[in-house]
Amino acid sequence: MRNLRNKVQLIGNVGNDPKIQETNNGNKFVKLSIATNNSYKNKDGEKVKETQWHPVVFWGKTAEIAEKHVVKGREIYIEGTLNHRSYENDNGEKKYVYEIVSNDLLLLN
Repeated sequence: MRNLRNKVQLIGNVGNDPKIQETNNGNKFVKLSIATNNSYKNKDGEKVKETQWHPVVFWGKTAEIAEKHVVKGREIYIEGTLNHRSYENDNGEKKYVYEIVSNDLLLLN
């Protein structure tokens, strides 16, 4: 049950071509966004389509797989955890970031 406390599963379309990056320590990672679509009927009975964008980070071998096989527009399944962090920008303002740190990637379609 402990593994279910912070678990995210998404199926969506990739919004940008991934590009592998490296930290100062030599750890490889890829950042990309996944779009998910939801639809509902508004008060007038009209169907409304809503798109949400989710930032995702892949590390290590999963990052290498994403760089080689994932392209913009491709449908993928990801599984991971929701991560929250903060940093100060160049102007000294504190910024907050929410992202999904993925540990599982499945290529669809």
